[in-house]
Amino acid sequence: MKTMLCRTWKIFFPGLSFLLFLACAGFLAGCALKDPKALASPPAMPSSWSAEIHAQGMVPDENWWRTFDSSGLEDLLKEALAASPDMAMAVERVVQAETQLRIAGASLFPSLNINGGSSWRRNWASGGKTGSTESSTLSLGASYEVDVWGKVAADVRAADALFSAAAYDEEAVRLSLMAGVATGYFQVLALEKRLDIARDNLAIANRVLDFVNSRYRHGSATELDVKRQQSAVLSQEATCLSLEEQYAQQLSALAILVGRAPQDFQVRTEAFQDLRIPEVGAYLPSDLLLRRPDIARAEAQITASEANVTVARAAFFPSIQLSGSGGLSSTALLSLSGPQSSLGLSAAIAQTLLDGGRRRNQVEAAESRLREQVETYRKVILTALKEVEDGLSRAGFSARQMALQEDVVEKASRSLFLAELRYREGADDLLTLLEAQRSLFQAEDQAVQLRLGRLNAALDLYKVLGGGWQKEAEGG
Repeated sequence: MKTMLCRTWKIFFPGLSFLLFLACAGFLAGCALKDPKALASPPAMPSSWSAEIHAQGMVPDENWWRTFDSSGLEDLLKEALAASPDMAMAVERVVQAETQLRIAGASLFPSLNINGGSSWRRNWASGGKTGSTESSTLSLGASYEVDVWGKVAADVRAADALFSAAAYDEEAVRLSLMAGVATGYFQVLALEKRLDIARDNLAIANRVLDFVNSRYRHGSATELDVKRQQSAVLSQEATCLSLEEQYAQQLSALAILVGRAPQDFQVRTEAFQDLRIPEVGAYLPSDLLLRRPDIARAEAQITASEANVTVARAAFFPSIQLSGSGGLSSTALLSLSGPQSSLGLSAAIAQTLLDGGRRRNQVEAAESRLREQVETYRKVILTALKEVEDGLSRAGFSARQMALQEDVVEKASRSLFLAELRYREGADDLLTLLEAQRSLFQAEDQAVQLRLGRLNAALDLYKVLGGGWQKEAEGG
């Protein structure tokens, strides 16, 4: 009886030992490392903005660009989002991050492989008989690393956070691209308007020159008057050429943003004065945490760094590998007739004893990167607060400047009319008329630039407020 018990123990001892090993591994898994909590809460946010907010302003929504009432802008934005290299690169970065997440997640599952082969061998013995051997094998093996300390799970969390960061970065690129296209388009329209003003003023200068030449022929004007007006005409022609050069450069820059070659690139333009200037309101400062993709990206980078610290710390603990295999073998060539069966299970544990401080330094480096990401997150928030504050101030100032400039243009136009009339009657000299011409051109040109500035101020506010984008709730 005692002998039978001993034999039974010898048969089942390997299996019981293996089960005991698994039980211990499961117990140790409960001791897995946890990610460090680097940021319990975001930095303190102000309760309100210092700059005056337009009471009638609307906060950005997902179709914010339509508030400008520009069909030409909408067509360009559709083309840019479909063909811009910047947008395509951002999309590919998301694809790469998603692929890395799947690669990291694959480590959570066992690997399975199959091997098969057949061989023939013939031996010639010196002075003896010759012989040959044949064999065929087919085996199936599986291996699995027990994630006792949570290293693999932390790798997956880091990859998932980086995937989220890439998605937020894509949204940031999208918003930046759309704002860039809108800015470029507005500048093209403004340059067209400035060119029209410059050409109108050139026509006025030529008309005055004709009148000065007529007076000179009749002896009521001097050669100095003629030369001064000719100089004014040439100066206005040079201004037109300069604006034409700026227009061509701005058009080529817009082509690159849209994803097209600058050669022969044209846009369907509209009257600059027909663009609507929207009044933009702002969220509460705390809402920026959910409304700006760059802030969400910085937060995701912190999550990834936290998980990387866990991965670095887990390197101090042993790794446990489980393996199993089963197979068939026979002494026939290309056949498994009459096979012999085999089954094997194994468990291995590995621990690095000395590495010259490599793991310790890796942990310190990971912790330093985590602290760096926390400071980056804080800086991104502070920068966002500044950008919104500046945007609100700029919108208010540009509106008041534009209103004042409209009065300046009206008075400058009246002054030129009176100066030309008085010069014809001989009551004023040519210098007074030239000054009135210059003042009107500068006033009209400045009015266009101030209107462009007001459009850009509204556009910048849309951009710094996140353009209507909103971060989804966790788990949503």
